[in-house]
Amino acid sequence: MNKIKTVILALALTVFVTGSLWAVDPKPQTTCPVLAGNIDKSVYADYQGKRIYFCCTGCDAEFKKNPEKYMKKLQEEGVTLEPAPAGADKK
Repeated sequence: MNKIKTVILALALTVFVTGSLWAVDPKPQTTCPVLAGNIDKSVYADYQGKRIYFCCTGCDAEFKKNPEKYMKKLQEEGVTLEPAPAGADKK
């Protein structure tokens, strides 16, 4: 019985430690989701409470045609988007 408790405790500890190692630090957005250029923080769109930055005004227009496509891309890259300011005007 003690052997089973020891194995269970060892497994639980392994899961706890491994989970801590897998924790990922937030990755800020540094590249445009459309053209992958460096972002210009004066060019952005607010979407679903998040602020998405672009490299140029053409990219924000392209984003608005299919925002889910680019949101998925950012998510797959592990990017943590900034929240859009409360009451911010949408561009």
